[in-house]
Amino acid sequence: MPEPTVLYVLNGPNLNLLGVREPDVYGHATLADVQALCEAAADGATLVFRQTNHEGELIDWIHEAREKASALVLNAAGYTHTSVALHDALKTLTIPIVECHLSNPAARERFRHRSYVSPVAAGVVSGFGSFSYELAVKAALRLVQERTGAAGRSNQTT
Repeated sequence: MPEPTVLYVLNGPNLNLLGVREPDVYGHATLADVQALCEAAADGATLVFRQTNHEGELIDWIHEAREKASALVLNAAGYTHTSVALHDALKTLTIPIVECHLSNPAARERFRHRSYVSPVAAGVVSGFGSFSYELAVKAALRLVQERTGAAGRSNQTT
């Protein structure tokens, strides 16, 4: 029997203020609205949705995902551009990682152009507001499906 798909969606600092903080940049959707979008897009997968303003806690959750998750969607927010420790934690994962952003960091301030997440992510979804999360969840699930399908085919040929 196949293992159940567990998708971690982790959110970094200040995302608890969605809908209030810079709505012209991040939109009017709240974090609860984003979670509801992710749950709807999860298509039966178990969704673990969390937010923290603390880098160490985010890293602890990434370590937890190593053991429990099938894939990770990560909006590291400001830590995207500053955290080598986050990058190092992500490098320990063997599951698909999808980087997600509400805005398009490449179209914003120069300091946001550098991502410490992108080098270890399978892909990046950004610039579509809360819809970025829906796309990222669907992409992560597709990567899991492709991986488990490929594993199933290789087991059948041995």
